[in-house]
Amino acid sequence: MKSKKIVIASDHAGYKLKEKIIKYLIKEKYKVKDIGTNSEESVDYPDFGHLLASEIEKGNYDLGISLCGSGNGINMTANKHKGIRSALCWNEEISRLARAHNKSNICSIPARFINYETAVLIVKTFMETEFEAGRHERRIMKIAY
Repeated sequence: MKSKKIVIASDHAGYKLKEKIIKYLIKEKYKVKDIGTNSEESVDYPDFGHLLASEIEKGNYDLGISLCGSGNGINMTANKHKGIRSALCWNEEISRLARAHNKSNICSIPARFINYETAVLIVKTFMETEFEAGRHERRIMKIAY
């Protein structure tokens, strides 16, 4: 499974945690593309949320990780794109359910509200959990109409 191609983006509030998550993903042998931001200088999260969602939408990457202060803004931005199911994940169980039940393809992380250890657990769970299908498939099909 570690052959998955991952795209990651953040705003300034998520920059430091994004950099640490990238190191973790590379250590775990994932193929990672960082599309910014590249510092703690103030930027607008929609700019990076749209870039990230577009890469998933086009099929260039399997899964995405987004970070901003609360995780909400970049999450809302990504969900404006067709075929995107971005989930705000603040703990391991939410991350697991986002993949298993909702077939989420972007994990949005609230960088100002969780520590590095929790972030790694969320990302690890998100990457390793498969969609359960079954009764969840019909629900997924009802999201985009």
